[in-house]
Amino acid sequence: QAQLAESGGGPAQGGDSLRLSCGASGITMMFYMMAWFRQAPGREREFVASISRSGEATLYSGDVKGRFTISRNNGESQMYLQMHSLKPDDTAVYYCAARGVDLEYTINRDANAYDIWGPGTQVTVSS
Repeated sequence: QAQLAESGGGPAQGGDSLRLSCGASGITMMFYMMAWFRQAPGREREFVASISRSGEATLYSGDVKGRFTISRNNGESQMYLQMHSLKPDDTAVYYCAARGVDLEYTINRDANAYDIWGPGTQVTVSS
């Protein structure tokens, strides 16, 4: 059974850095595009970053571009989100997502494009 599990969330101060991890099981990760989404209280789930199967193609939301970096290690079945210069507006539950794709460079910012989701990890940034 395909499963994703996020870790690395927690409290942070404005300006701090955190690294989120997403572990995959039950899938061969090299065949999956992957992404991070987040959902703040009272808001819809929003796209954060996406990465292609090989990691060579990435896409970021405007809110995090230049501050966050998405990466992956297919051999270890792990995906990461390195977050720098955290702001209170980054407070949210962060979810990792995956979808098997045929094309190596496919990435997507639409949550409906992903069919495997983790349970999420809370990130809380105080000013």
